[in-house]
Amino acid sequence: MALSEFAHTNILDTDQFSRKDLETILDTARRIDELQQQRKAFGILEGSVLASLFFESSTRTRLSFETAMNRLGGRVVSTVGFQFSSISKGETLYDTMKMVEAYADIAVIRHPVEGSSRIASAAVDIPVINAGDGTGQHPTQALLDLYTIFKERGGVDGKRVAFIGDLKFGRTIHSLIKLLFNYDVELVLISPVDLALPESYRREMKKSGMSFEETEDLKALWDCDVAYVTRIQEERFVDRSEYERLKNSYTVNRAFVQASRKDTLIMHPLPRVNELSTDVDDLPNAAYFRMAGYGVIVRMALLTLCMGETLPDAKHVTGM
Repeated sequence: MALSEFAHTNILDTDQFSRKDLETILDTARRIDELQQQRKAFGILEGSVLASLFFESSTRTRLSFETAMNRLGGRVVSTVGFQFSSISKGETLYDTMKMVEAYADIAVIRHPVEGSSRIASAAVDIPVINAGDGTGQHPTQALLDLYTIFKERGGVDGKRVAFIGDLKFGRTIHSLIKLLFNYDVELVLISPVDLALPESYRREMKKSGMSFEETEDLKALWDCDVAYVTRIQEERFVDRSEYERLKNSYTVNRAFVQASRKDTLIMHPLPRVNELSTDVDDLPNAAYFRMAGYGVIVRMALLTLCMGETLPDAKHVTGM
């Protein structure tokens, strides 16, 4: 795959992608997946260093990026939490990034302030990937979500997708909806009224001609090909009593999933609390743990593309 097919160096939000960009990412991830299954090792990024900058807590995203870089033959330097960085001493994010630029060839950043990834990318000449910025976007999660639908359901077009839970604050939902503007899909938005999708997203959906419906009834997912379940996010609430009132709005359990009129794919970005029962875990259509593996594959694809590298032909790689 030639570099000219992918026009982006930074991954900052989902608005930046065209349908062609998404096809390039999905195809690169598919090819990497095939190489992994063939137990082939390839050091595409050997000699390169990834700065893993997580100023907000994370397990899955941080470890999957670091695993992705290691599998590509690169190395990782990292900082986790404000208290372990010079930002705790008053250093600006701009100055921090200028220092990072001297240490690394590419950076991935998670930060609690919306728009922080753009500040970071403006400060440096190395690629920057947004791993989540406050209540803003989480583009790499959305891309692995898209790959999950592509992988598990053989494509994205023509699917009916339900989003359940915190649609107001859920940056994973916001990001995936933006990507789905590029496809012929129908959306079902299931949430308490107080956690409904922000009006700005509904306006965009109407403007784009996307078909969607809104409901508080969880049973609406029974007619969907994909159900994207999310937790009610305690950390996003200013008023604790509001969280307590809404936290158990929905619970998806085994009996409920099996009552679906379709073989509904169950997705969740994790972590979960009470909204998704553990008795769903061993159902064949429960994809959320498989998504962890897809996350590594998709992030390997993104690191490769952002660094301007190409995948080797199978005949040029060596067995593990």
